[in-house]
Amino acid sequence: MSYDPIDHDFERGLHNRRAILGDAWVERSLNNANNFNADFQNLITRFAWNEIWGRPGLEQKTRRAIVLSITIALGRWEEFDLHVRAALLGEDSNRLTPDELKEVLIQSAIYAGVPAANTAFTHALAILREVGPQIGYELSPLAPAATAHSGIGREGRTNSLPYLHYSVREPRNGKTPRRTVVLSHALGCDLTMWDQLANLLSEDSRVIAYDHRGHGGSDAPTGPYSMADLADDAARLLRELDTGPVTWIGLSMGGMVGQELALRHPSLVAALVLANTTSSYPAAAQAMWEQRIATVREGGLAAIADAVMGRYFHDGFRAGSVATVERFRRRLLTTGPEGYVACCAAVAGVNTTARLPGINVPALVIAGELDAGTPPAMAEELARHLPRAELRVIPQASHISAIEQPAAFAALVREFLASV
Repeated sequence: MSYDPIDHDFERGLHNRRAILGDAWVERSLNNANNFNADFQNLITRFAWNEIWGRPGLEQKTRRAIVLSITIALGRWEEFDLHVRAALLGEDSNRLTPDELKEVLIQSAIYAGVPAANTAFTHALAILREVGPQIGYELSPLAPAATAHSGIGREGRTNSLPYLHYSVREPRNGKTPRRTVVLSHALGCDLTMWDQLANLLSEDSRVIAYDHRGHGGSDAPTGPYSMADLADDAARLLRELDTGPVTWIGLSMGGMVGQELALRHPSLVAALVLANTTSSYPAAAQAMWEQRIATVREGGLAAIADAVMGRYFHDGFRAGSVATVERFRRRLLTTGPEGYVACCAAVAGVNTTARLPGINVPALVIAGELDAGTPPAMAEELARHLPRAELRVIPQASHISAIEQPAAFAALVREFLASV
């Protein structure tokens, strides 16, 4: 009968304990063990650090957040301090950023109580003052009234007319923005269509989203509008926000605006992502736009709502994501008809094809495999005329590809951003 002298539960637990709390702390704990507490050290190493932390069902970062939440709720401040310090100084694979730590504490305020969260912030701030230089994080004064919801951004409107409603998300990592990204929405939508991508990109970038004139919270001056009007709107917004050159991400009408902006105000554009869009429409499509304008003038937006949802989302998505489609339908129906038809005129008249060779910035053109409104052939034409463009087609996506296939869309955008 063989006997293995290694206690594998203990060794596995010790390995996990070191990975989460760091070698230095674990060595101090082991060196302080004695005949009174060694059994306890053995117990927690085998059961807490092997039986629990050794389970692959949750990422270690998630387990860190759970431990912090529970220690806040129970007021176990010595343990809380230990895990805060370890989380901020941990390995790249399981480290919490100061922003992630802040989110754990804010969520604990709701579920564990404000007094507990207040104490947690006091303890966490003391640790951040200690370890901040090691992790490149600097505490700086900020008035509570100047803060903004990180998932929405600081909202405002332009000083110039017509007023444009916008939001600005500053980088959550607390560092200087790697870039400024502008998100420009489709016809009949608003800036909220970009929430998921905006929150993803604002990890390290300044992200601006806005409502086109005639949409959302922006003004709707008397139309019709031209694409030049919409591009000039964007230019004055960017100048008011003092952005410098931006990466423009536009879908459908937003992509058309991006083209015109790059042509009319080239100093404001560093790169372009043009999704589900075109540089011009054939005569038959222009006639379709004229018919849509006439239909809305006669019967309101309800008269076209079903057709627009059918064009925006493919059958499978409409069947499986009813609530999402209904959200976009409500947004369409609550858009002012005068602003909508005025923007329809701008879309119908888009015509940048011959001028596209003058846009000398990196460009990513995204098409939806199932897009009937701006099919892949239009994207191919657009990419062919842009000197520095690459084309990508998202499978199982129609017109609002960023909503139907958000992960694929975001992956293409992030890959492109990493290359420019």
